[in-house]
Amino acid sequence: MKPQILVTRAVFPEVIARLSQHFEVASNQSDELWTKAELIEKLKGKVGAFTNGSDRIDAEVLDANPQLKICANMAVGYNNFDVDAMTAHKVLATNTPDVLTETTADFGFALLMATARRMTESEIYLRQGKWTKWSYDMFAGSDIHGSTLGILGMGRIGQGIAKRGAHGFGMKVIYHNRSRLDAATEAECKAHYVSKEELLKTADHVVLVLPYSPASHHTIGAAELAQMKPSATLVNIARGGIVDDAALAKALREGRIAAAGLDVFEGEPKFNTDLLTVPNVVLTPHIASSSVPTRMAMANLAADNLIGFLLKGKALTPINPSAAQA
Repeated sequence: MKPQILVTRAVFPEVIARLSQHFEVASNQSDELWTKAELIEKLKGKVGAFTNGSDRIDAEVLDANPQLKICANMAVGYNNFDVDAMTAHKVLATNTPDVLTETTADFGFALLMATARRMTESEIYLRQGKWTKWSYDMFAGSDIHGSTLGILGMGRIGQGIAKRGAHGFGMKVIYHNRSRLDAATEAECKAHYVSKEELLKTADHVVLVLPYSPASHHTIGAAELAQMKPSATLVNIARGGIVDDAALAKALREGRIAAAGLDVFEGEPKFNTDLLTVPNVVLTPHIASSSVPTRMAMANLAADNLIGFLLKGKALTPINPSAAQA
């Protein structure tokens, strides 16, 4: 009999068909949002789960399903996983790094440009029939080319954004990270390491690409926004919770920074509705990796992790490899 797995959210039918070659698959192709109690019940008897960022895997879920061996997240982020609890329960956690790097960097730069050039504001103005004449300062934004780009979090995606800015737009790139990059990578990105304070004070455009953790919660709050230039923009494609969204809405309303672009929010899919009351913000619903080829690659990597671990004892991208050895 084939091992049983659960696919918690809708995914490409081709991926379900592929998994079905190896497993007895229970899938949620109707894409219902389950409560924790429902998730616990649907995991009964399953040795593997193909999960999504909306699925909280914690001690309560694991205690109720001691047969579970692996949860394969279709995401590079995994703050929906209690990794310590998973390791203690000998449940492997995996994610999907690398395959979404370039697509997410593309989107991050697109969001930066839309924010700096006030594209959302101007489109709404046009759609509402308010465009009746040209004026010299109509939706005048800030330049990208030749400006200073500050990146907080210089992993693969941050480096991709840096290269686009430095090589494509002649931007001066500065960055801050938990650890400084090696000299060769800095040269490839044309990026210079600075303190967080220097970055906030200097950058014309600040892009956030750091992982979420309790330590990075509200990395950008009222105090940090106060350090930025009034003409600066802020873009968050990292995770909700890294920015204090209430403080950001207030700063935007008061003109303490020029504009913001957000693809992620605290408590998403719910978000702070104060952000809807300020015009100088571009809002997108967590779609930075959403191209068809990239989402297919993410889904296939999550499937590869399930197949590799449950059939061959080896996952491709483990987060807590010690869980498999415990």
